[in-house]
Amino acid sequence: MRSGMLKNRASAVTSLVAAVSVLVPVVCAGPAVAQTSDLVSKTAFRVCADPANLPMSDRSGAGYENKIAELMASKLGLPLDYSWFPMATGFIRKTLQANVCDVVIGYAQGDELVLNTNHYYTSAYVLIVPSSGSLSGVTKLSDPLLKDRRIGIIAGTPPATHMARNGLLPKAKPYHLMVDRRYEDPADEMLADLRSGAIDAAILWGPIGAPLVKASHPDLKVTPLLSEPMLPKLFYRITMGVRQGEKVWERKLNSLIRRNQAEINTILTEAGVPLVNDMGTGPLELRN
Repeated sequence: MRSGMLKNRASAVTSLVAAVSVLVPVVCAGPAVAQTSDLVSKTAFRVCADPANLPMSDRSGAGYENKIAELMASKLGLPLDYSWFPMATGFIRKTLQANVCDVVIGYAQGDELVLNTNHYYTSAYVLIVPSSGSLSGVTKLSDPLLKDRRIGIIAGTPPATHMARNGLLPKAKPYHLMVDRRYEDPADEMLADLRSGAIDAAILWGPIGAPLVKASHPDLKVTPLLSEPMLPKLFYRITMGVRQGEKVWERKLNSLIRRNQAEINTILTEAGVPLVNDMGTGPLELRN
């Protein structure tokens, strides 16, 4: 199981989130890329989104990324128009690169498939345990209390490396990474297993796991993993993603993010997303 869980670990950094991005072939950037600013719609705020990816997005508009999209559209004075596609293999190629939409609301900073805006929040992987159990005080994966515990982990994600380093993989339970969440929901399955006692703890990307706990699991405790001393890092900066070459559009979105950061923070905190500082050393100090 250990080799299977660590397979493609390096590529999983940009496909996390929660969640957040997918691994598909990079479209080569040629001379025509400089002209792609003309492809951005002038009549609608066109968003590429997963139709079944709560707590982030869904067709009903209940996700926090839906709410951020609504905010951006309102500030632009444009109607909001979605192109729906599951956040799995082919997502960027069949949405953003196919010019059926102009922005992905949540995308990890540094992925080459898109041009990233400035990041609008930073979050981290979290440890989720019963709030009244013996693991409620655990803050790092090297804690001896985790030895011989069965821990749920999304296979191939960065925390699996830290689990291997601390000898936690032999009893771990892996859950699928690249899925169509219309048919399979690893995060909900993991939390259900935690509630039933099938596993003792769960590790999830914070922007997925923490809002699910806030909405439906009041007896569980969420702790951001901010104390791991070695790589890979467990915190990531989240941006909006646009087509490569769309510098004018990127700058326009950067301006929108900067001017509306307080409202974006409110949406995220109300959803339960754990916000951390840009260096991943502690919680973000929000200003009034």
